[in-house]
Amino acid sequence: MPFRKTPSRKSRFHASLAAAAGAMLCLAATARAEAIAPTSAPVQIVERLHAALLGVMKEAEKLGYEGRYERLAPVLGETYDTSFMAEKSVGRFWKQATPAEQKVLIETFSRFMVANYAGRFDGYSGQSFRTVGEEPSAQGTVLVRTRLIEPEGEGVRLDYRLRRENGSWRIIDVYLNGTVSELALRRSEYASLIKRDGWNAVISALDERIQSFAAAPADQNL
Repeated sequence: MPFRKTPSRKSRFHASLAAAAGAMLCLAATARAEAIAPTSAPVQIVERLHAALLGVMKEAEKLGYEGRYERLAPVLGETYDTSFMAEKSVGRFWKQATPAEQKVLIETFSRFMVANYAGRFDGYSGQSFRTVGEEPSAQGTVLVRTRLIEPEGEGVRLDYRLRRENGSWRIIDVYLNGTVSELALRRSEYASLIKRDGWNAVISALDERIQSFAAAPADQNL
């Protein structure tokens, strides 16, 4: 893969969110946002993720990639429903796979999620997260609307979609700035890979990306 000119810290941070997230909804009015109780279970899940991200960002250099990976792995495992996301990321091909193939995809996808965050959230320059509101969504899911606040600039809008499974809320999709959801992007990419090169092509592609995050210097992760 050819190397590209390293972007600025600000553009790199925005790119990290775009790679780790997808599309998002418009923000509600401030008065309505303040009326939302910040203690609901879905909001708590999102705010736990944000706290962990800020923690590794502030200690990014000290922790290094491996330290950030170890710090984030349990948090992402408890805040994301990676099994559900892995299944939906391959669309109709999921039912065509064997149980063993499905298991490998879930495990590899879960490792990729952690590597993606550990590789991209590699510095801190005064950012913070703000919870904007919560609203019901399709099929019993909930949208938690948040905003990344930066010392300079307009910040970044983020929405998280959560579903409840076995009594627990987990994130199943992320939306960035009103474009396309992360899950939709992955489904398009992975389905095309499987259709062209078979099931193992997705596993190989995810493994390659995991290795690239682990091997690349911090300033090349983005």
